Amino acid sequence: MTPHEYFAPQPTPTSELPDPAPLLRSLTRGVLEVLAGVREVDQLARWFSEDAFRSLVTRANLSARARSARGVAPARPTFEIRSLRVTAPIDGVIEAVVVVAGPGRTRAVAVRLDGIDRRWRATSLAIL
Repeated sequence: MTPHEYFAPQPTPTSELPDPAPLLRSLTRGVLEVLAGVREVDQLARWFSEDAFRSLVTRANLSARARSARGVAPARPTFEIRSLRVTAPIDGVIEAVVVVAGPGRTRAVAVRLDGIDRRWRATSLAIL
C-alpha cells in the first residue's frame, strides 16, 4: 500500500459501523432546519462528502434568497418523521428514504450513506 492509499479515505464495512437510523433522523432534521434558515449549514459539514455538502450549501443559499424576496423571516419548521426505509445495495453503503410530514405537505428525503473511515457520511441527499 502506498502512502497516498494509506492516508486516503478508507471504505468501512457495515459490520464496523453504527446503526444508521439515528443519523438519518438527525440529518433529515438538520437539513430541513438549514433550508428553513434556523440552523447554520456548517453544523452539518462533518456528516457530508464534499460534493453533497456543496449541493446543500447551494440549496440553502437559494432558500435564503427566496425567503428574503418574499419578506419571510426564518422560522423553525414543524414536521414529523413518519417512516424510515433503509436498504443496503452493497456492504458499507446505505440508501434510505425518510418520509417527513409537515403542516402543508408530506415529503421524502432520499439519502445515501457511505461508510468511510469508520463512520457514516452522506454522499447524496435529495428532498422530493
